[in-house]
Amino acid sequence: MIGVVDYGSGNILSVRNALAMLGAEAVLCASPEALAAADRLILPGVGAFAACAASLRRAGLDVALTREALDGGKPILGICVGLQLMARRSFEGGEHPGLGWFMADVARLEPADPALRVPQIGWNDVRCRPGSPLFAGLPDAPDFYFVHSYALRCDRPEEVDATGDYGGPFTAAVRRGNIAGTQFHPEKSQDLGLKVLENFLDWTP
Repeated sequence: MIGVVDYGSGNILSVRNALAMLGAEAVLCASPEALAAADRLILPGVGAFAACAASLRRAGLDVALTREALDGGKPILGICVGLQLMARRSFEGGEHPGLGWFMADVARLEPADPALRVPQIGWNDVRCRPGSPLFAGLPDAPDFYFVHSYALRCDRPEEVDATGDYGGPFTAAVRRGNIAGTQFHPEKSQDLGLKVLENFLDWTP
C-alpha cells in the first residue's frame, strides 16, 4: 500500500490520481499511525516551505516521517516542496529548518540570463545519473514539468540523482539510501513522469 502524506498540500489528489493510473493502491495518510501502516510513502508539496513545514509539525508528521524513513528504512519519495522539506534548511522568506535528511540548503534560483523569469514554470529536460533506479527506462534527457523558485544546493554531489539547467545548473532529483525526491512534478509530467512513479513503486533500496 502506498501512503500519500496528507498535510494540506495542494497536489495530493493529483499524485493519488497518477498512482491510480498505474494501478497502485494509494491512501491519504494524515496521522503517524497511517504512515506506519503504509509500505512506502510519497511526500508531495505545493506552496511556501515554511507553511508546509509548520503543517507537518502541527500534525506530528515530521517526527513520524523521520522514524519511518530513517529508522524503518521505508522507501519515500518527495515531490517539489516535499523534496525541499528533506533538506536541513530553506532560505525562502527567511531561514527555516527542514527535516535534515539531506545535507542541503534550499536556495532561490538565480538564472544568469535576465530573460529567464523566476519561478521556472514549464517543461525542462534533466540529466540523470547513470544507473539511477528512478530514471530507468527513460531517454537520456527526459522532459519534466517544473513549478519552482527554489532548489536544493547539496553538499554531497553523490546524492544528486539528476540536474536541470535554467540559466545555470540546479538540482532536479536526489537519492540516498531509501530516500529520494524530485524537484519536478512527475504527476504532471505525462508518460515520462508516470514512469518515474512506476520506478519508485518497483524500487527496492
